[in-house]
Amino acid sequence: MKKWIKIGFWVIFAIAVFVGMSMSKTSQTDETSSKPKIFIHVDGENAFLTEDEVYTRLTRKGLVYQYQKIEKLPVKKIEDYLESMSEIKECKVYANLGGTWNIDIQLRKPIARIFNNFGETFYLDDLGFPMATSPLYTARVVVVTGNIPDRAHSKSVDEIINNDTLKTIKYLDDIYRISNYVCNDPFLIAQIGQIHREKNGDFVLIPQVGGQKIIFGSANSDEEVAKKFKKLIVFYKEGLPFEGWNKYDLINLKFEKQIVCKKVEEM
Repeated sequence: MKKWIKIGFWVIFAIAVFVGMSMSKTSQTDETSSKPKIFIHVDGENAFLTEDEVYTRLTRKGLVYQYQKIEKLPVKKIEDYLESMSEIKECKVYANLGGTWNIDIQLRKPIARIFNNFGETFYLDDLGFPMATSPLYTARVVVVTGNIPDRAHSKSVDEIINNDTLKTIKYLDDIYRISNYVCNDPFLIAQIGQIHREKNGDFVLIPQVGGQKIIFGSANSDEEVAKKFKKLIVFYKEGLPFEGWNKYDLINLKFEKQIVCKKVEEM
């Protein structure tokens, strides 16, 4: 008799659990989704998007709307749409019990602002991806000007490097090598304010202090860029303090294992 009572108890318990889960699922299906909690993570000081801007873009796209059922929330489409934005590195969208849902966003980190031949301006991030500018923020990064045919919606640096045809007509990879080295060196980031590409293909660095013009030349590899900057840093730290910051108006880094300088002409 006790055995049958125990069996009956477990049968009733199982039915109750099943009914409870069914009711919970039905309740969740009937839940109306609320406005999402949006978390934006920034590596640095430049936040190119706000929570309100993200939500506004989603509503304009028709991916979220008032009185939307949680089961109708197109999570994958929302993720794909957000990740298509040039400012966003990656994102995760997930729904919770009770009709709430979250958006977790990691923004890209710009290292250079480029002004090209077509009157366009855009950023290049620390992974070599082009980024759109934002009316909300202006990043304090090195400026790149001059003869630059790359467009605002250009290929990424990785795509250019791995394509022999693109390497001959695109220059984002060269710009990336120089600006990324500057961005990651505390001394250089305080010294270099602008990178300019001449018509002959040479890159020229414009310092923030002093009137020197620094002829950098080409930037065909990470090794070449590193060697030239190491020469420049040694010259800045060991040469200029003794000679004076205003003694030279041209510093040429193009030659192997040496720096050629031109003195300011005396009036």
